[in-house]
Amino acid sequence: MHFHDEDEGADIPRLLEEIPLLYKARAFAESLNANTWFSRLGEPLDARERFLARTYLDGLGFPEAEPALLSGWDEAAGAAETMDTDPMGWEAEEMLRTGLVSRVLERLDEEAVHAALTLVAQKTGDTARDAIEDAAALADVEDMALVHAAAGALAQAANGAALVVLAEAEDDEPPHPFLARWRLFARGRWPVGLAGATYNIL
Repeated sequence: MHFHDEDEGADIPRLLEEIPLLYKARAFAESLNANTWFSRLGEPLDARERFLARTYLDGLGFPEAEPALLSGWDEAAGAAETMDTDPMGWEAEEMLRTGLVSRVLERLDEEAVHAALTLVAQKTGDTARDAIEDAAALADVEDMALVHAAAGALAQAANGAALVVLAEAEDDEPPHPFLARWRLFARGRWPVGLAGATYNIL
């Protein structure tokens, strides 16, 4: 396929605008550190984790909800089941995601966005599963569906945080809710999700 010189010339400014963002996405992917994932499950929530949970809830539009510590995997399983029947949090997240995608597509074309998110997914997929399987083995957990749900939740959180980076919203104050949730994962927690007025965190 032959491109005319004027077409190539018109494309250069767009590429120059996109490349720094793609570098940022790659840097985010390379910063993903599996050593911390799922390393603090069930431990008391510290002040920073409570702040991140509060930021997530307020940003999603649930100021009346409160973070709650799950003591173990059995409670996490129950919380995950409750969340499946309570779609409020999911619907709020989808609205936020739609807004982020719109912001990203003002900066990058769809092909570049797909490439960046694929890179993040590759970096999180296998390592997330390994990390959560190790944590589950230490706790003698045999419910592999729950283990895979945790790995999937981490991958989804990384995807959301990558969208924040691509939307150039990572320095917003307060932090974007997707970035707050991701930082909970990065601190070794599993934020299982919102059920009623409770944000369950293992």
